[in-house]
Amino acid sequence: MKADRRIRLGMVGGGEGAFIGGVHRMAARLDDRFVLVAGALSSTPEKSKRSGAALGLDVARSYGSYTDMFAAERLRPDGIEAVSIVTPNSSHADIAVAALDAGVHVLCDKPLCTTSADAQRIAHAVTASGLIFAVTYNYTGYPMVREARALVRDGAIGRVRVVQVEYAQEWLAGPLEDTGQKQAAWRTDPSQSGPGGATGDIGTHAFQLAEYITGDAVSELLADLQSFVPGRRVDDNAHVLLRFASGARGALWASQVAPGNENALRIRIYGERGGLEWEQEHPNQLRIAELGKAPRVHTRGSGLAHADAQRVTRIPGGHPEGYLEAFATIYSDVADAIQARRAGASGATALFPGIQDGVRGVAFISAALRSSKANAGWVRVDGA
Repeated sequence: MKADRRIRLGMVGGGEGAFIGGVHRMAARLDDRFVLVAGALSSTPEKSKRSGAALGLDVARSYGSYTDMFAAERLRPDGIEAVSIVTPNSSHADIAVAALDAGVHVLCDKPLCTTSADAQRIAHAVTASGLIFAVTYNYTGYPMVREARALVRDGAIGRVRVVQVEYAQEWLAGPLEDTGQKQAAWRTDPSQSGPGGATGDIGTHAFQLAEYITGDAVSELLADLQSFVPGRRVDDNAHVLLRFASGARGALWASQVAPGNENALRIRIYGERGGLEWEQEHPNQLRIAELGKAPRVHTRGSGLAHADAQRVTRIPGGHPEGYLEAFATIYSDVADAIQARRAGASGATALFPGIQDGVRGVAFISAALRSSKANAGWVRVDGA
């Protein structure tokens, strides 16, 4: 009976040599909510078959293209119900629209796509289909991120005034793409990654996290983007000032040329009465400061957390939960929504990032590029 309740999942991309596809597969299985039954996993039919065989897929359901998969699966009584899109950014839009047209729920890796026009095209398809659409901004799945969001929402730090968010890495400090390394090659190729480099790859994570925790939209930004590595065609460092709709102010730094930083995502939020601080490399802790009092640390699983955090805490405090579990939380949230649809109910308010988060991410990239490239000053972040 438990197996029957699993959601039948397909995947586009994530075959031989891919990184993020494996992460999605582990996340989908961690809480036993999905079962991978079909895939168009690689760029050629031959590689797709090999990738499918390596994962134990039925050879008849290892497809040469996503169009073949959607056409065949919709005719099967046991066809896929949802699909994970884990291809380079430039292909997301066509795949997502095809999935929605085929009646398939979508989990799309970030960023949503590479142009504002495609973002709106996907958004219209989501509305027309009425299907569930998630964008895997996975850091929103951490329990202490959900705790921070709940504390801000409940007024624990008062009206938000200042947001500082940064995401620093070192892995592209040199011309790694010139060595043939697959991840570096496509992420620095604007025909695959889109026009944003660090801005699109990690800057969108920082931007989305700031809006997710504060519940406030960035209305305008002022950006200064750089390509420090000679010959690189996309930005590898970004400094961005932010103005929020509420009147709060912020700053975002995204860099892939910062030696000594592996995956240093950090956010600090300051309100009238206190502040919050969270770091992805120490994800089980949330630092909380009340004005005039010594700071304290809330830990995941301590029993002090809000219900939103407790609900996505799997194991007792003191046992680390991290990146894969956060990814799995997004998948489990989507599974809840799909199973509510199966039962004819709308389900609880979704905490996973949806189509509007994806549209906002593309709008951020576009605004940052416009502001920096033309020295245009402050520009609006359009996309809602």
